[in-house]
Amino acid sequence: MGEAAGARSAAGAISPAARKVAGGRRNAAVTGHEETAPRWLRRSAGVSWRLLVVLAAVVVVFYATSRVTLLFVAVFLALVFTAVLRPLVDVMDRVMPRGLATALSLLAGILFFLGMLTYVGYSIATQWDNLSKQFATGINQITDYLESGSLPFTITNEQIAEWIDNGLKWVQEHAGDLASQAAASAGSVAVGFTALALAIFCTIFFLARGSSMWTWFLNQLPARNRETWMTAGAAGWYTFSGYTRGTVIIAFTDGILAFTLLTIMGVPLAAPLAVLVFIGAFIPLIGAPAAMVVAMIVALAANGLWSAVFVGVGIALIGQLEGHVLQPLIMGKQVSLHPVVVALAVTAGTLTAGILGAVISVPLVAVAWAVYSHLRTLDPPMDDGEDDAEDPRDAPGEDARGDSRDESRDERSVATPAAADSASVDPAVSRASDGGPGVGPS
Repeated sequence: MGEAAGARSAAGAISPAARKVAGGRRNAAVTGHEETAPRWLRRSAGVSWRLLVVLAAVVVVFYATSRVTLLFVAVFLALVFTAVLRPLVDVMDRVMPRGLATALSLLAGILFFLGMLTYVGYSIATQWDNLSKQFATGINQITDYLESGSLPFTITNEQIAEWIDNGLKWVQEHAGDLASQAAASAGSVAVGFTALALAIFCTIFFLARGSSMWTWFLNQLPARNRETWMTAGAAGWYTFSGYTRGTVIIAFTDGILAFTLLTIMGVPLAAPLAVLVFIGAFIPLIGAPAAMVVAMIVALAANGLWSAVFVGVGIALIGQLEGHVLQPLIMGKQVSLHPVVVALAVTAGTLTAGILGAVISVPLVAVAWAVYSHLRTLDPPMDDGEDDAEDPRDAPGEDARGDSRDESRDERSVATPAAADSASVDPAVSRASDGGPGVGPS
Protein backbone atom coordinates (compact mmCIF):
# COMPACT_ATOMS: atom_id res chain seq x y z
CA MET A 1 0.00 0.00 0.00
CA GLY A 2 2.91 2.35 0.67
CA GLU A 3 4.16 1.86 -2.86
CA ALA A 4 0.67 2.60 -4.27
CA ALA A 5 0.38 5.84 -2.25
CA GLY A 6 3.81 6.92 -3.42
CA ALA A 7 2.86 6.23 -7.00
CA ARG A 8 -0.36 8.29 -6.65
CA SER A 9 1.53 11.25 -5.10
CA ALA A 10 4.13 11.09 -7.84
CA ALA A 11 1.41 10.99 -10.47
CA GLY A 12 -0.44 13.94 -8.86
CA ALA A 13 2.69 16.12 -8.46
CA ILE A 14 3.04 19.11 -10.76
CA SER A 15 6.37 19.59 -12.41
CA PRO A 16 8.25 22.94 -12.12
CA ALA A 17 7.75 23.52 -15.85
CA ALA A 18 3.98 23.10 -15.49
CA ARG A 19 3.91 25.50 -12.52
CA LYS A 20 5.87 28.08 -14.53
CA VAL A 21 3.48 27.81 -17.45
CA ALA A 22 0.47 28.14 -15.12
CA GLY A 23 1.93 31.28 -13.53
CA GLY A 24 2.94 29.74 -10.20
CA ARG A 25 6.54 30.86 -9.97
CA ARG A 26 7.01 29.67 -6.37
CA ASN A 27 6.07 26.65 -4.36
CA ALA A 28 2.92 27.50 -2.39
CA ALA A 29 3.68 24.73 0.10
CA VAL A 30 6.78 26.63 1.19
CA THR A 31 5.72 30.29 0.86
CA GLY A 32 2.15 29.73 1.96
CA HIS A 33 0.62 31.80 -0.85
CA GLU A 34 0.83 32.34 -4.57
CA GLU A 35 2.72 35.47 -5.74
CA THR A 36 1.61 36.22 -9.25
CA ALA A 37 2.35 40.00 -9.21
CA PRO A 38 5.78 41.25 -10.30
CA ARG A 39 8.28 41.97 -7.59
CA TRP A 40 8.46 45.73 -8.33
CA LEU A 41 4.67 46.00 -8.09
CA ARG A 42 4.58 44.22 -4.72
CA ARG A 43 7.30 46.50 -3.36
CA SER A 44 5.58 49.62 -4.69
CA ALA A 45 2.28 48.52 -3.18
CA GLY A 46 3.92 47.92 0.19
CA VAL A 47 5.56 51.35 0.20
CA SER A 48 2.34 53.00 -1.00
CA TRP A 49 0.06 51.70 1.74
CA ARG A 50 2.64 52.54 4.38
CA LEU A 51 2.88 56.10 3.04
CA LEU A 52 -0.90 56.33 3.09
CA VAL A 53 -0.94 55.27 6.75
CA VAL A 54 1.71 57.89 7.62
CA LEU A 55 -0.22 60.56 5.69
CA ALA A 56 -3.43 59.62 7.50
CA ALA A 57 -1.64 59.91 10.84
CA VAL A 58 -0.31 63.37 9.90
CA VAL A 59 -3.79 64.48 8.84
CA VAL A 60 -5.24 63.27 12.14
CA VAL A 61 -2.56 65.18 14.08
CA PHE A 62 -3.23 68.37 12.14
CA TYR A 63 -6.99 68.00 12.58
CA ALA A 64 -6.67 67.42 16.31
CA THR A 65 -4.32 70.40 16.62
CA SER A 66 -6.77 72.63 14.73
CA ARG A 67 -9.50 71.73 17.23
CA VAL A 68 -7.35 72.77 20.22
CA THR A 69 -5.34 75.62 18.72
CA LEU A 70 -5.45 77.58 21.95
CA LEU A 71 -3.82 74.75 23.91
CA PHE A 72 -1.23 74.16 21.21
CA VAL A 73 -0.25 77.84 21.08
CA ALA A 74 -0.12 78.05 24.89
CA VAL A 75 2.14 75.00 25.21
CA PHE A 76 4.35 76.21 22.36
CA LEU A 77 4.75 79.63 24.00
CA ALA A 78 5.43 77.96 27.34
CA LEU A 79 8.22 75.91 25.76
CA VAL A 80 9.63 79.08 24.17
CA PHE A 81 9.59 80.94 27.49
CA THR A 82 11.13 77.94 29.22
CA ALA A 83 13.93 77.68 26.68
CA VAL A 84 14.75 81.39 27.03
CA LEU A 85 14.54 81.60 30.84
CA ARG A 86 15.96 78.17 31.73
CA PRO A 87 19.65 79.28 31.75
CA LEU A 88 18.83 82.21 34.04
CA VAL A 89 16.86 79.96 36.39
CA ASP A 90 19.70 77.43 36.50
CA VAL A 91 22.20 80.16 37.42
CA MET A 92 19.99 81.63 40.13
CA ASP A 93 19.17 78.15 41.43
CA ARG A 94 22.74 77.85 42.73
CA VAL A 95 22.21 80.57 45.34
CA MET A 96 18.48 80.36 46.11
CA PRO A 97 15.55 77.92 46.03
CA ARG A 98 14.40 76.99 42.55
CA GLY A 99 10.87 78.29 43.13
CA LEU A 100 12.21 81.73 44.02
CA ALA A 101 14.58 81.63 41.06
CA THR A 102 11.65 80.81 38.77
CA ALA A 103 9.56 83.68 40.13
CA LEU A 104 12.39 86.21 39.79
CA SER A 105 13.21 85.06 36.26
CA LEU A 106 9.58 85.36 35.13
CA LEU A 107 9.32 88.78 36.76
CA ALA A 108 12.49 89.93 34.98
CA GLY A 109 11.15 88.72 31.63
CA ILE A 110 7.78 90.45 32.12
CA LEU A 111 9.44 93.70 33.21
CA PHE A 112 11.74 93.61 30.16
CA PHE A 113 8.78 93.10 27.81
CA LEU A 114 6.70 95.84 29.45
CA GLY A 115 9.69 98.18 29.45
CA MET A 116 10.21 97.65 25.75
CA LEU A 117 6.55 98.39 25.03
CA THR A 118 6.70 101.50 27.23
CA TYR A 119 9.77 102.77 25.41
CA VAL A 120 8.15 102.20 22.02
CA GLY A 121 4.95 103.99 23.11
CA TYR A 122 6.92 106.90 24.55
CA SER A 123 8.92 107.22 21.31
CA ILE A 124 5.75 107.29 19.21
CA ALA A 125 4.07 109.83 21.51
CA THR A 126 7.02 112.23 21.54
CA GLN A 127 7.75 112.04 17.80
CA TRP A 128 4.22 111.84 16.45
CA ASP A 129 3.75 115.56 15.76
CA ASN A 130 7.08 115.90 14.02
CA LEU A 131 6.50 112.65 12.13
CA SER A 132 3.07 113.74 10.91
CA LYS A 133 4.53 116.95 9.47
CA GLN A 134 7.43 115.10 7.87
CA PHE A 135 5.07 112.48 6.54
CA ALA A 136 2.84 115.12 4.94
CA THR A 137 5.90 116.78 3.37
CA GLY A 138 7.15 113.43 2.11
CA ILE A 139 3.78 112.57 0.61
CA ASN A 140 3.74 115.90 -1.23
CA GLN A 141 7.23 115.24 -2.56
CA ILE A 142 6.22 111.80 -3.75
CA THR A 143 3.10 113.23 -5.40
CA ASP A 144 5.12 115.93 -7.19
CA TYR A 145 7.61 113.34 -8.39
CA LEU A 146 4.85 111.09 -9.72
CA GLU A 147 3.19 114.02 -11.45
CA SER A 148 6.19 115.69 -13.05
CA GLY A 149 9.06 113.26 -12.57
CA SER A 150 11.11 111.24 -15.04
CA LEU A 151 8.86 108.20 -14.91
CA PRO A 152 7.32 106.93 -18.18
CA PHE A 153 3.85 107.60 -16.72
CA THR A 154 2.30 110.45 -14.75
CA ILE A 155 -0.18 110.52 -11.89
CA THR A 156 -2.05 113.74 -11.24
CA ASN A 157 -3.52 115.08 -8.03
CA GLU A 158 -7.00 114.58 -9.49
CA GLN A 159 -6.35 110.86 -9.95
CA ILE A 160 -5.05 110.53 -6.40
CA ALA A 161 -8.10 112.40 -5.05
CA GLU A 162 -10.36 110.11 -7.08
CA TRP A 163 -8.66 107.04 -5.64
CA ILE A 164 -9.11 108.38 -2.12
CA ASP A 165 -12.81 109.06 -2.78
CA ASN A 166 -13.26 105.54 -4.15
CA GLY A 167 -11.57 104.16 -1.05
CA LEU A 168 -13.88 106.13 1.24
CA LYS A 169 -16.93 104.93 -0.68
CA TRP A 170 -15.77 101.34 -0.42
CA VAL A 171 -15.31 101.72 3.34
CA GLN A 172 -18.80 103.16 3.69
CA GLU A 173 -20.35 100.38 1.62
CA HIS A 174 -18.57 97.63 3.60
CA ALA A 175 -18.87 99.21 7.04
CA GLY A 176 -20.91 96.28 8.38
CA ASP A 177 -18.37 93.69 7.19
CA LEU A 178 -15.51 95.72 8.62
CA ALA A 179 -17.31 96.01 11.96
CA SER A 180 -17.86 92.26 12.12
CA GLN A 181 -14.21 91.66 11.28
CA ALA A 182 -13.18 94.11 13.99
CA ALA A 183 -15.37 92.25 16.49
CA ALA A 184 -13.78 88.97 15.42
CA SER A 185 -10.34 90.54 15.85
CA ALA A 186 -11.32 91.68 19.34
CA GLY A 187 -12.30 88.10 20.12
CA SER A 188 -8.94 86.94 18.76
CA VAL A 189 -7.18 89.40 21.05
CA ALA A 190 -9.07 87.97 24.03
CA VAL A 191 -8.10 84.44 22.95
CA GLY A 192 -4.52 85.61 22.61
CA PHE A 193 -4.44 86.94 26.17
CA THR A 194 -5.96 83.67 27.38
CA ALA A 195 -3.27 81.68 25.59
CA LEU A 196 -0.59 83.97 27.05
CA ALA A 197 -1.91 83.52 30.59
CA LEU A 198 -2.02 79.74 30.15
CA ALA A 199 1.49 79.79 28.69
CA ILE A 200 2.86 81.69 31.70
CA PHE A 201 1.11 79.25 34.05
CA CYS A 202 2.69 76.27 32.25
CA THR A 203 6.07 78.00 32.13
CA ILE A 204 6.14 78.23 35.93
CA PHE A 205 5.85 74.46 36.28
CA PHE A 206 8.20 73.73 33.35
CA LEU A 207 10.91 75.87 34.95
CA ALA A 208 10.37 74.75 38.53
CA ARG A 209 9.54 71.05 38.07
CA GLY A 210 10.37 70.28 34.45
CA SER A 211 12.88 67.51 35.17
CA SER A 212 10.58 65.70 37.59
CA MET A 213 7.66 65.99 35.14
CA TRP A 214 9.77 64.43 32.39
CA THR A 215 10.90 61.64 34.74
CA TRP A 216 7.29 60.95 35.70
CA PHE A 217 6.37 60.65 32.02
CA LEU A 218 9.24 58.22 31.35
CA ASN A 219 8.18 56.08 34.31
CA GLN A 220 4.79 55.53 32.66
CA LEU A 221 6.48 53.81 29.70
CA PRO A 222 7.73 50.22 29.51
CA ALA A 223 11.34 49.88 30.65
CA ARG A 224 12.51 48.68 27.23
CA ASN A 225 11.28 51.91 25.58
CA ARG A 226 12.57 54.47 28.06
CA GLU A 227 16.04 54.83 26.60
CA THR A 228 14.63 55.54 23.14
CA TRP A 229 12.28 58.19 24.52
CA MET A 230 15.10 59.70 26.57
CA THR A 231 17.29 59.97 23.47
CA ALA A 232 14.49 61.46 21.36
CA GLY A 233 13.45 63.90 24.08
CA ALA A 234 17.02 65.08 24.74
CA ALA A 235 17.68 65.59 21.02
CA GLY A 236 14.40 67.42 20.48
CA TRP A 237 14.80 69.72 23.48
CA TYR A 238 18.44 70.46 22.61
CA THR A 239 17.43 71.53 19.12
CA PHE A 240 14.33 73.46 20.16
CA SER A 241 16.03 75.33 23.01
CA GLY A 242 19.04 76.10 20.84
CA TYR A 243 16.85 77.41 18.04
CA THR A 244 14.74 79.50 20.41
CA ARG A 245 17.61 81.06 22.34
CA GLY A 246 19.58 81.60 19.14
CA THR A 247 16.63 83.29 17.47
CA VAL A 248 16.11 85.60 20.46
CA ILE A 249 19.79 86.58 20.51
CA ILE A 250 19.86 87.14 16.75
CA ALA A 251 16.61 89.14 16.83
CA PHE A 252 17.93 91.30 19.66
CA THR A 253 21.16 91.92 17.72
CA ASP A 254 19.21 92.78 14.56
CA GLY A 255 17.06 95.23 16.53
CA ILE A 256 20.10 97.00 18.00
CA LEU A 257 21.81 97.26 14.60
CA ALA A 258 18.61 98.53 12.97
CA PHE A 259 18.10 101.10 15.73
CA THR A 260 21.70 102.32 15.30
CA LEU A 261 21.30 102.58 11.53
CA LEU A 262 17.98 104.42 11.67
CA THR A 263 19.24 106.80 14.36
CA ILE A 264 22.37 107.68 12.38
CA MET A 265 20.30 108.36 9.25
CA GLY A 266 17.83 110.51 11.18
CA VAL A 267 14.78 108.36 10.42
CA PRO A 268 11.93 109.10 12.85
CA LEU A 269 10.44 106.35 15.00
CA ALA A 270 13.75 104.51 15.10
CA ALA A 271 12.79 102.60 18.27
CA PRO A 272 9.42 101.25 17.01
CA LEU A 273 10.99 100.30 13.69
CA ALA A 274 13.81 98.51 15.52
CA VAL A 275 11.20 96.61 17.54
CA LEU A 276 9.50 95.69 14.26
CA VAL A 277 12.82 94.33 12.98
CA PHE A 278 13.17 92.42 16.27
CA ILE A 279 9.74 90.83 15.82
CA GLY A 280 10.37 90.13 12.14
CA ALA A 281 13.42 88.01 12.99
CA PHE A 282 11.08 85.38 14.48
CA ILE A 283 9.33 84.86 11.13
CA PRO A 284 11.79 83.20 8.72
CA LEU A 285 11.98 84.54 5.15
CA ILE A 286 8.97 86.84 5.66
CA GLY A 287 9.54 88.98 8.74
CA ALA A 288 12.80 90.68 7.75
CA PRO A 289 11.61 91.84 4.28
CA ALA A 290 8.33 93.11 5.75
CA ALA A 291 10.16 95.12 8.42
CA MET A 292 12.52 96.48 5.77
CA VAL A 293 9.64 97.65 3.57
CA VAL A 294 7.95 99.45 6.49
CA ALA A 295 11.22 101.16 7.47
CA MET A 296 11.81 102.23 3.86
CA ILE A 297 8.31 103.72 3.61
CA VAL A 298 8.86 105.77 6.79
CA ALA A 299 12.28 106.92 5.56
CA LEU A 300 10.83 107.78 2.12
CA ALA A 301 8.01 109.84 3.60
CA ALA A 302 10.24 111.59 6.14
CA ASN A 303 13.60 112.11 4.43
CA GLY A 304 13.17 111.39 0.75
CA LEU A 305 14.06 108.75 -1.80
CA TRP A 306 17.78 108.37 -1.12
CA SER A 307 17.20 107.90 2.59
CA ALA A 308 14.78 105.08 1.83
CA VAL A 309 17.33 103.47 -0.49
CA PHE A 310 20.08 103.65 2.14
CA VAL A 311 17.75 102.25 4.80
CA GLY A 312 16.80 99.34 2.54
CA VAL A 313 20.43 98.57 1.72
CA GLY A 314 21.43 98.83 5.39
CA ILE A 315 18.71 96.47 6.61
CA ALA A 316 19.52 94.06 3.77
CA LEU A 317 23.17 94.05 4.91
CA ILE A 318 21.99 93.32 8.45
CA GLY A 319 20.08 90.35 7.05
CA GLN A 320 23.22 89.11 5.28
CA LEU A 321 25.18 89.48 8.50
CA GLU A 322 22.53 87.46 10.28
CA GLY A 323 22.48 84.66 7.71
CA HIS A 324 26.22 84.27 7.14
CA VAL A 325 27.73 85.21 10.52
CA LEU A 326 25.25 85.27 13.41
CA GLN A 327 23.29 82.09 12.69
CA PRO A 328 26.34 79.83 12.13
CA LEU A 329 28.12 81.40 15.12
CA ILE A 330 25.23 81.32 17.61
CA MET A 331 23.21 78.28 16.56
CA GLY A 332 26.07 76.17 15.23
CA LYS A 333 24.91 72.67 14.41
CA GLN A 334 21.89 72.72 16.70
CA VAL A 335 19.65 73.52 13.72
CA SER A 336 21.08 72.09 10.51
CA LEU A 337 18.40 72.62 7.89
CA HIS A 338 19.01 73.36 4.24
CA PRO A 339 17.64 76.72 3.03
CA VAL A 340 15.38 74.86 0.60
CA VAL A 341 13.88 72.90 3.51
CA VAL A 342 13.37 76.15 5.45
CA ALA A 343 11.63 77.78 2.47
CA LEU A 344 9.35 74.77 1.93
CA ALA A 345 8.55 74.53 5.66
CA VAL A 346 7.69 78.23 5.92
CA THR A 347 5.53 78.06 2.78
CA ALA A 348 3.69 74.98 3.99
CA GLY A 349 3.20 76.49 7.45
CA THR A 350 1.90 79.74 5.99
CA LEU A 351 -0.57 77.94 3.73
CA THR A 352 -1.72 75.76 6.61
CA ALA A 353 -1.96 78.17 9.54
CA GLY A 354 -1.03 81.65 8.31
CA ILE A 355 1.53 83.68 10.26
CA LEU A 356 1.36 81.24 13.17
CA GLY A 357 2.33 78.40 10.84
CA ALA A 358 5.22 80.44 9.43
CA VAL A 359 6.56 81.02 12.95
CA ILE A 360 6.32 77.45 14.26
CA SER A 361 7.09 75.50 11.07
CA VAL A 362 10.88 75.79 11.16
CA PRO A 363 11.39 74.78 14.84
CA LEU A 364 8.97 71.87 14.44
CA VAL A 365 10.78 70.60 11.33
CA ALA A 366 14.14 71.10 13.05
CA VAL A 367 13.01 69.11 16.11
CA ALA A 368 11.56 66.33 13.95
CA TRP A 369 14.78 66.06 11.94
CA ALA A 370 16.94 66.07 15.09
CA VAL A 371 14.91 63.24 16.65
CA TYR A 372 15.01 61.24 13.42
CA SER A 373 18.77 61.79 13.06
CA HIS A 374 19.46 60.49 16.57
CA LEU A 375 17.22 57.44 16.25
CA ARG A 376 18.16 56.27 12.77
CA THR A 377 21.08 53.99 11.84
CA LEU A 378 23.23 55.34 9.03
CA ASP A 379 24.52 53.08 6.27
CA PRO A 380 27.98 53.69 4.76
CA PRO A 381 27.90 56.86 2.61
CA MET A 382 27.89 56.67 -1.17
CA ASP A 383 30.89 57.68 -3.23
CA ASP A 384 30.82 60.66 -5.53
CA GLY A 385 29.55 60.19 -9.05
CA GLU A 386 32.95 60.81 -10.61
CA ASP A 387 34.58 58.14 -8.46
CA ASP A 388 31.84 55.69 -9.37
CA ALA A 389 32.32 56.38 -13.06
CA GLU A 390 36.09 55.80 -12.81
CA ASP A 391 35.74 52.54 -10.85
CA PRO A 392 36.21 49.61 -13.29
CA ARG A 393 34.00 47.42 -11.12
CA ASP A 394 31.00 49.58 -12.07
CA ALA A 395 30.63 48.03 -15.52
CA PRO A 396 27.05 47.34 -16.67
CA GLY A 397 27.58 43.60 -16.70
CA GLU A 398 28.91 43.63 -13.17
CA ASP A 399 25.88 45.66 -11.98
CA ALA A 400 23.52 43.23 -13.63
CA ARG A 401 25.27 40.25 -12.05
CA GLY A 402 25.27 41.99 -8.68
CA ASP A 403 21.55 42.74 -8.96
CA SER A 404 20.79 39.18 -9.93
CA ARG A 405 22.76 37.89 -6.96
CA ASP A 406 20.93 40.26 -4.64
CA GLU A 407 17.57 39.18 -6.02
CA SER A 408 18.46 35.53 -5.67
CA ARG A 409 19.47 36.07 -2.05
CA ASP A 410 16.20 37.92 -1.41
CA GLU A 411 14.19 35.14 -3.02
CA ARG A 412 15.95 32.50 -0.96
CA SER A 413 15.30 34.45 2.24
CA VAL A 414 11.62 34.85 1.39
CA ALA A 415 11.18 31.31 0.21
CA THR A 416 12.51 29.77 3.42
CA PRO A 417 10.80 31.48 6.36
CA ALA A 418 10.72 28.25 8.31
CA ALA A 419 14.50 28.05 8.25
CA ALA A 420 14.75 31.66 9.41
CA ASP A 421 12.34 31.01 12.27
CA SER A 422 14.20 27.92 13.37
CA ALA A 423 17.60 29.64 13.27
CA SER A 424 19.16 30.71 16.53
CA VAL A 425 19.06 34.42 17.37
CA ASP A 426 22.01 36.20 18.92
CA PRO A 427 21.02 37.50 22.39
CA ALA A 428 22.86 40.78 21.75
CA VAL A 429 20.83 41.36 18.61
CA SER A 430 17.64 40.54 20.48
CA ARG A 431 18.45 43.06 23.21
CA ALA A 432 19.29 45.73 20.63
CA SER A 433 15.97 45.23 18.87
CA ASP A 434 14.16 45.66 22.18
CA GLY A 435 15.56 49.16 22.70
CA GLY A 436 19.28 48.80 23.32
CA PRO A 437 21.47 46.92 25.77
CA GLY A 438 20.45 47.21 29.35
CA VAL A 439 16.98 48.56 28.55
CA GLY A 440 14.94 45.40 28.46
CA PRO A 441 14.16 43.34 31.51
CA SER A 442 16.97 41.25 32.81
